[in-house]
Amino acid sequence: MNTPLASDGLVAVYEAPNRPFQLRRFPLREPRAGEVLVGVRMCTICRSDLHSYQGQRPNPTPGVLGHEIIGSIVALGEGMVADMRGEPLRVGDRVTWSEFFIPGDNWFSEVLDLPHKSPGVEKYGHLSADTAPHHHGGFGQYCYILPKSWILRLPDELSDAEATPINCGVATAVCIAEAADIGLGDTVVVQGLGLLGLYAAAIASARGAKRVIGLDTLPARRALGLRFGCTQVFDPAALSEDELVAQVRAQCPPAGADAAIELCGVPEVVSAGLAMLRTGGRYVLGGVVNPQSYVRLDLNLLLRKLITLRGVHNYHPRHLVQALDFVCAQRQRFPFGDLVDGRYGLDQVDQAMHDAAARRVLRAAIVP
Repeated sequence: MNTPLASDGLVAVYEAPNRPFQLRRFPLREPRAGEVLVGVRMCTICRSDLHSYQGQRPNPTPGVLGHEIIGSIVALGEGMVADMRGEPLRVGDRVTWSEFFIPGDNWFSEVLDLPHKSPGVEKYGHLSADTAPHHHGGFGQYCYILPKSWILRLPDELSDAEATPINCGVATAVCIAEAADIGLGDTVVVQGLGLLGLYAAAIASARGAKRVIGLDTLPARRALGLRFGCTQVFDPAALSEDELVAQVRAQCPPAGADAAIELCGVPEVVSAGLAMLRTGGRYVLGGVVNPQSYVRLDLNLLLRKLITLRGVHNYHPRHLVQALDFVCAQRQRFPFGDLVDGRYGLDQVDQAMHDAAARRVLRAAIVP
């Protein structure tokens, strides 16, 4: 049974890119059919939140950000009796849910099996704060999980810090590992050891990769890479591109890496990543999410080396299930909770964004 709702809730809103966040109150209503209202427990700041706030990618304003969220159920709308696995949903349950929702069944979801690319797909934390029901991002006290989202109950043993990145960072990394077709004995290069790269390294290791080589310019992140599945790490800023390629290929006998993954958001690294691959290798783009990420490439290299080039944006709902299962299964091996290394109140969003942008923290968390 739903409990009586508060009349309103706080949301941290910015009026324009790079403008300070202001706490505004918006009304709450009972969830409608197919909806769930949650109290936000934690929302971690993704790099795409920073890019939106900095005006590097389109986002409506006044804006409410945050899509990497977990919450506790406050009220259930009609028909919301179970999660995507069939587990019962009850008031008080702690849940995660897909970072996106779709307008309904369509050709992309039903025929192409690409629900995450459905026409009209929307993402939490990517809507105007003035758009009802207003509470549709993680930078607030409440969030409505809207129809045609995918919801999962969280097991009690997971901490909030372990659970919160699952619906974005982990699920995306699972999708990327699938796209890269990482298997037993593979050699894998991960370009960028932010949160997404660290999860990708851990997943590659868990899938049986023989070598996982991490590349990052920050010493602290290279050190983390060694805790999250990397067998070796390099500083790409300390070497010329030719030297870096040669040293990485030397670690991947006899002919280069089986797979390489771009997760740093820097288009210029793509040429080096392709050069590190063996003939028949796979290259996956997962970090260049900003528009106009141009790079000059010799396409003849892709042709002659039979390279498979794939892009990943969002993820299939099955990857959300796999992400949760991966974290539960591997939490004793990898210290996932340590990746969320900064906590801020709802009145400290400006500081959290500033610290995340300056890379003083790996994953800042808003805890309303």
